Amino acid sequence: MEWSRSTCITAVVLLLLPRLCSPAGDQLAAGESLLPGQTIVSDGGAFALGFFSPSNATPGRQYIGIWYNTIPARTVVWVGNRDAPVIVGDARSGNSSAAAPSLALSNNTSNLILYDAGGRIVWTTNITATATSSSSTATTTAVLKNNGNLVLQSPNSTVLWQSFDHPTDTFVPEMKVGLRDRSSRESWRVVSWKGPGDPSPGSFSYGMDPDTLLQMLVWNGTRRYWRSTPWTGYMALTRYYPATGTAIYVTVLDGDDEVYMSFTVSDGSPPTRYVVTDAGRFQILSWSRNASAWTALESWPSSSCSPYATCGAYGYCDLSTGPAEATCKCLDGFEPASREEWSGGVFSRGCRRTQALAPCGGEDGFLPFRYMKVPDKFVFVGNKSSDECAAECSRNCSCVAYAFANLSSSSAKGEVARCLVWTDELLDTQMIGDRWGVTVDTLYLRVPSGGRSRTKILKIVLPVVASVLVLTCIFVVCFCKFRGKRRRRINDSEKKLQVPGSMRTSRFTSSDLGEGNATEYLEFPSIQFSDIVAATNDFSRACMIGRGGFGKVYMATLAGGREVAVKRLSKDSEQGIEEFKNEAILIAKLQHRNLVRLLGCCTEGAERLLIYEYLANKGLDAILFNSERKSLLDWPTRFGIIKGVARGLLYLHQDSRLTVIHRDLKASNVLLDAEMRPKIADFGMAKIFGENQQKANTKRVVGTYGYIAPEYRLEGVISVKSDVYSFGILVLEIVSGIRISSTDDIMGSPGLVPYAWKLWKNGNASDLVDSSVAESCVLDEALLCIHVGLLCVQDDPNGRPLMSSVVSILDNGSVSLPTPDQPAYFAERGWKSGGNGEDVETSRNSMTMTVLQGR
Repeated sequence: MEWSRSTCITAVVLLLLPRLCSPAGDQLAAGESLLPGQTIVSDGGAFALGFFSPSNATPGRQYIGIWYNTIPARTVVWVGNRDAPVIVGDARSGNSSAAAPSLALSNNTSNLILYDAGGRIVWTTNITATATSSSSTATTTAVLKNNGNLVLQSPNSTVLWQSFDHPTDTFVPEMKVGLRDRSSRESWRVVSWKGPGDPSPGSFSYGMDPDTLLQMLVWNGTRRYWRSTPWTGYMALTRYYPATGTAIYVTVLDGDDEVYMSFTVSDGSPPTRYVVTDAGRFQILSWSRNASAWTALESWPSSSCSPYATCGAYGYCDLSTGPAEATCKCLDGFEPASREEWSGGVFSRGCRRTQALAPCGGEDGFLPFRYMKVPDKFVFVGNKSSDECAAECSRNCSCVAYAFANLSSSSAKGEVARCLVWTDELLDTQMIGDRWGVTVDTLYLRVPSGGRSRTKILKIVLPVVASVLVLTCIFVVCFCKFRGKRRRRINDSEKKLQVPGSMRTSRFTSSDLGEGNATEYLEFPSIQFSDIVAATNDFSRACMIGRGGFGKVYMATLAGGREVAVKRLSKDSEQGIEEFKNEAILIAKLQHRNLVRLLGCCTEGAERLLIYEYLANKGLDAILFNSERKSLLDWPTRFGIIKGVARGLLYLHQDSRLTVIHRDLKASNVLLDAEMRPKIADFGMAKIFGENQQKANTKRVVGTYGYIAPEYRLEGVISVKSDVYSFGILVLEIVSGIRISSTDDIMGSPGLVPYAWKLWKNGNASDLVDSSVAESCVLDEALLCIHVGLLCVQDDPNGRPLMSSVVSILDNGSVSLPTPDQPAYFAERGWKSGGNGEDVETSRNSMTMTVLQGR
């Protein structure tokens, strides 16, 4: 009996022993093991680590990997032993079928070690002895972060090893792709699986070009298979995908030791990842909850002529009208080397010149090609102006083309320009179109003096002349036929808003204003005034949610139950018909998750109304400066608002089809939705810049006192740096909870900006943080915001960072920010008392527009 009882106890202990030594939660401690069937789940539940089999045909072949934990279809993003699967129940070990592989954290070396069923080492993190010390090995832990990164860390949280440094086929948010070390060219590179059921390294890989450090490549083995556009100096880039509501924020860090690209996604976005497939496709995939499948947002190569050098020398792939219609063409001044092969769809021999260049030293010209992915095999000649870059190519008889880019948004090594020249055949050129914004270049092709050949000129001139004649005939016929109708329309008492470039002027009732109505091509519903009157209860005070110098804002519920915000301009509004049109046109063209959305408009008689999406939390100022409500804005929310506004401004300045200067960014013009996500509003005073325009002078200075940049306020000089100044003021307000227009001295300082600068200079910047967020505040983030805010409000606009740099800093942090200059606040006080404006109006509330007259 005693023998039987002791045998049972021993059996129970042996059965429980693996569970007692198994991991708990998101960590694996020294001495613990992970067995098949067990998982480690990240703290937020997004990712899981464990054993998996990629093929149902061979379930015994197991790999250690990380996958999305919340997606029903297992999607693996990282594999440890991709070259060496382990076999469950390996009979070679001599053990029974119960033998199993395990992943353990070594007590001696702090390495993660994967053992097969026989106890042999199959894979290890291979941390060297110098990376850790014997005193800390016992307390080293392996932690699975909620971004999918498996980290080995010491007791003081020093990272000893991380899976993000050893990617497989997938590139997830916060992962880096590029060079870890410039000198050794050690890189982060994403490598495809060999096949759908085989995670061993495949033929295709994605990473940074180690020769130029200016472009990303997909290799097929050692051969180039696809190439990105060369870097044009942007530090941050936004791509928005309306189908999934996903905004992808790409950042570039060009440091002294490392250079890499990383990305994040907007809050609330579905799981999103980049992947290199076994077929050589580099894709952005987003999880569709409705279809329960991965949806491709982008895929490269995007067309049949997109793979590397498909169109041959001096040929280019024309993608300007979309991937479906892409085709190979010859650059102007060139013709197919073999017309027979070209007509048969074989383009590899490329194109040849139709007219030879002048002898060396002769007169040649340069023909610009806009919106290009410039050719490969360029020579980087460094920090030169546009004219110097052209001269560099002109005096080199071997130079066939050049491209120039302004790197003013780059903080790397002080360079402000990028000049590329080509001295060999032009390979892998594409015409992409303007949808890729700052990522494209203008290629200047060397051609014989006079530019295009006579044939090319005739090809352009003749169709233009013929088109003019046809249009003239049509116009005459239409004028005669519809003259009577035109007169009747002029006399019609009900007028509609005429937006330049609008594609339709048809009427809509409020029931037409549904979720699905888009604003593409400036088409948006025109709402009947009677419907708005009914929806606002005849513009009753109970429905009013805001007011300012332009008029009043009402909350309305349209037919169908949709809530909207109605902006009604008063008869004597400072915002006239031009500003009204300006706002309607701009918001109809601009689409970004951090910009307010225009749903419709109404112009009947003297009434001018704009209908926007309704944002439940209204203006930021209504919460931030309200002592009873400001506690709703904890630090994570405030930091998210700062980053959201920064991304919205970056879109306006750089990533949209237009370069837009807002000119009235302030707390009341930042609206908050139900989840406290910010949206920039009120574009009535916004200004559009031309493609190469850097600044402008205006006699009419608009904005709100305190937010207006000094050079704009005093001299009428406007640029993107004007908005940067306003953003800096807003950042300091959000961090401190102090309104910029406060007239009281703040701890002996005349205003918020000098107070913040004095605290920062004396090393007491943490005292600026609003006491209501003390418990939730991440001090490093708050100090970073204060530093960025002070850089943005410098008096010299050249010292202020561009929004691309601001977004990059806020997303990635920085240890090498420049020292902000002392603000010239005494001069500001003198200006305020003396006054340079003729009609300076002081706001009685934060919604009032102040209009000044510049010098």
